[in-house]
Amino acid sequence: MRNKIIIVLSLLLMIVSGYFGREWVIKTNNTQAKIQNSHLKPIIFIPGSSATIDRFDSLIATLNSKGTKHSVLKVQVNTDGHLTYSGRIRANDQQPFIIIGFQNNNDGYSNIKKQYNWLNIAMNSLQARYHFRNFQAIGHSNGGLIWTGYLENDYSEDQFHMSVLMTLGTPYNFSEASQTRPTVMLKDYMESKNNLPNSLSVYSVAGTEDYTDDGVVPVQSVTAGKYIFQNQVKTYTQITVSGSDAEHSSLPENNEVITLIQEYLLSVPKRGEKIVPKKMTSDIN
Repeated sequence: MRNKIIIVLSLLLMIVSGYFGREWVIKTNNTQAKIQNSHLKPIIFIPGSSATIDRFDSLIATLNSKGTKHSVLKVQVNTDGHLTYSGRIRANDQQPFIIIGFQNNNDGYSNIKKQYNWLNIAMNSLQARYHFRNFQAIGHSNGGLIWTGYLENDYSEDQFHMSVLMTLGTPYNFSEASQTRPTVMLKDYMESKNNLPNSLSVYSVAGTEDYTDDGVVPVQSVTAGKYIFQNQVKTYTQITVSGSDAEHSSLPENNEVITLIQEYLLSVPKRGEKIVPKKMTSDIN
């Protein structure tokens, strides 16, 4: 009698497991189909240290005033991994702007490591909500370091496809002006550069007030990014903007930077066409 009960219970367990397993497979397959067929291709922004999710409000207002109006979604990642959403993505908007910021937005390499892990939490949540695979990215200052750390440590080409990364005044060697004295962070990024996706196009923008720095970050620290990206990604382009509006905190509102964003991220160049805005120098590899 006892053996019969065990057999019956085992059969019931198999039936229940089979049913829920089938439901899970169907749900997973449906989700993956939505992701693969999605036309959504957001531009995802990350601000620098001490900046909030409102950091790009002026930039976004300017971009939206010059052409297609993009909806705006903001995501704050709290220190416990909980996400706070504000704004929304319009149903017919295929290229919305998403800003990801952090409750702990402090400077320092140890904190940047935490931030790119928090970024991974946010990206997984965004994909689960909006079912997109393709996206482009912009990082101001340490925001570019966070994107780089994410690409080398958490990004999966099976899950996502980042086609363009634009960094603005990103200090790849922190405040060190000499590229012959790499910081621990730069060494770590160079050591893991083989993990970078080879289909990625990177545009690294440096600002200069006097051709040595942007008031905060030495130009040599920005251009040190070449030791990470060159010969690892599809293209790496170093661009320098100069003048009184090229100060570090002003870079996202700089008119030439706005032109770069419009031409490289908001429009699709013709096959074989390279767009290099006037008054800018570039090192294309």
